[in-house]
Amino acid sequence: MRRQPHLVVAAALTAVLVSACAAPPAGIDGELVDDWRELPAAHQFTPRAGDCHAIADPTVENYQPVECQQPHVLETIHVGTFTGELAERPTPPRFHSAVMRPAFAECDAKARAFVGADWRDGRLGVQAVPPSVPGWQGGARWFRCDLFVLSGDRNANGAPDSIMQQAGSLRDALTGTSPLAHTCFDLYYQGGGLKATGCADPHRYEYVGIWTTPVQRRADVDRDPEAVHARCRTLVYRYAKVPAGREVRTGTTYRLPSEQGWARGDRGVRCFFWSGGPTINRSVRGSGASAIKIP
Repeated sequence: MRRQPHLVVAAALTAVLVSACAAPPAGIDGELVDDWRELPAAHQFTPRAGDCHAIADPTVENYQPVECQQPHVLETIHVGTFTGELAERPTPPRFHSAVMRPAFAECDAKARAFVGADWRDGRLGVQAVPPSVPGWQGGARWFRCDLFVLSGDRNANGAPDSIMQQAGSLRDALTGTSPLAHTCFDLYYQGGGLKATGCADPHRYEYVGIWTTPVQRRADVDRDPEAVHARCRTLVYRYAKVPAGREVRTGTTYRLPSEQGWARGDRGVRCFFWSGGPTINRSVRGSGASAIKIP
């Protein structure tokens, strides 16, 4: 009588062991994980060329592009890639730093092709933007090329950037007759800036072109203004189509990039013909030495 409980337990254990080795029900293969779907590969955030932005500093956290026909302040025209030793850095290049110059040069070239001319010939700005620190640590090695429109009011020499809201893409923005192109100007007496005007209207200044200075420090350009005026005079002669050897005494003025633009990599000095004081109501383009001669 005392042995029966042991027999019952042994029989139950045998039943359990047998059931564990028995064939699974129909439709079940007995593999626990082979039918699970594989998790999708993680993708690093990358901005897109062609996106427009209603805010001045779109990041991963607030990247909400808008249709370019809607009001916006930035247009991303190109997305490049950091390579070589720069890509091996533990942290991303600092925005507006010297190591961003190659990226800015790429953005510069892309912007020229995008707008159909040198973007510095108009009220436009370009910037190269690196990823954030978390993005860089997550593997991001892109940089974003943004194009934007600058205000033309109170355009004093080296005045801070004032980015304007606009609607529509800037593609081919400087082809043909463009409201963004630098043309003729007169004095804006509040602050000594230049205000855009039609060349058929009374004015004293006319944009003649850009000179890219090799000087790396903005303050060094200001230390030798006569050298800048001399370079601008050559642009005036070329703009007015003055034959070599027929140069005359003419007036010039110039505008440096803003401090922000200089930090981004812009080294373009904007050169202007100056009438010497009296207003004129015509363009001096191709007009010869007599049109640009001042007393």
